[in-house]
Parts: sequence; C-alpha cells; structure tokens
Amino acid sequence: MISRYFLPALGINEDPVTGYMHCVVGPYWAEKLGQVDVVGYQASARGGVVACKIDGDRVHLKGEAVQYLKGEITVPT
Repeated sequence: MISRYFLPALGINEDPVTGYMHCVVGPYWAEKLGQVDVVGYQASARGGVVACKIDGDRVHLKGEAVQYLKGEITVPT
C-alpha cells in the first residue's frame, strides 16, 4: 500500500511518515487482501516503509524511527 497524509486545517501540510496513519490503513488493506501482514510506504519527501501486522484490534508496526523527543512523565503521589 502507498499512502500520503495531509491535514492542513491543523497545520500538517504533509507528515513524512506516521505510525498513526498505518494503524488506520493497515487493517483496511489487510482485510481487502485477506492477509494479516501488509507493508506500507508513505510517499512523502522523506518517505518510509512500515510493516503492519494485524492482531485482532491491534496493529503491530515495524520500521525505522527517528527519536525527536525524550521526556519523563511523573505522577504526583
């Protein structure tokens, strides 16, 4: 599957590669093709390949990632 993701109303002119979008289109194409494993390519300027494995109501993603943020969440006691 080949996808592109635009959401200009929220300031996203084009997302380079997004796991969220593959969690949406992965199950759709898996059902259409009668498979549980599909591979997607997000055709943006940076582009990227994401493997999707459909497991019930979950989608497992596999691919390369770039860390852009690191943080810690603390819960007050």
